[in-house]
Amino acid sequence: MHVLIVFDHPDPKSFSAAIAQEFMRGAISAGHTVELADLNAEGFDPRWTQVDIDSDESNGSAPPDILKEQDRIARADAICLIFPLFWWGMPATLKGWVDRVWTWGWAYDQLDDPNKSLQRNRSGLLLVPAGAKSHEMRDKGYQDALETSWVDGTFGYFGFSPRKLELLCGSTGSLERRKNLLARAYQAGLTMPPPDPDR
Repeated sequence: MHVLIVFDHPDPKSFSAAIAQEFMRGAISAGHTVELADLNAEGFDPRWTQVDIDSDESNGSAPPDILKEQDRIARADAICLIFPLFWWGMPATLKGWVDRVWTWGWAYDQLDDPNKSLQRNRSGLLLVPAGAKSHEMRDKGYQDALETSWVDGTFGYFGFSPRKLELLCGSTGSLERRKNLLARAYQAGLTMPPPDPDR
């Protein structure tokens, strides 16, 4: 498979960056090819503007920076989004990437069925370092809320099938804890499943 890794963190020395490297190492060990979209390093503009709206409404060609991202997606059999949990959501750059790249008429054309997309099926994984502890995420309902928003909702419209959210909780914890999380990232790359057959 060809795996696209979409990464959002401004610090190349961050723990999230280490997670991305381990995931890619695992995917390569499994025999996959990988492509890294480092949104901050590449200067991706996350701002959703009138240009994007006009393009959607006219069914015209998307802006050049969006066509580049859509071409990357077209090459991919699997997509892994790697980002730190930031105020219980995505950092702004990745949120803007989602908003701008997965456009109406290209990714989806309806909102009734979250398992129906204009895109072919691709395996999807959200690999998310989080400072909170696992029981805090679970007991307060944060994990269920994220699953509902991202797994049951958004990423089905984009053709992620199968799709999974993997929270790497305790990412600000002990050295041993962080080593275990890096090992999980490697394992996630090594065992990335193939896409489900298209419906």
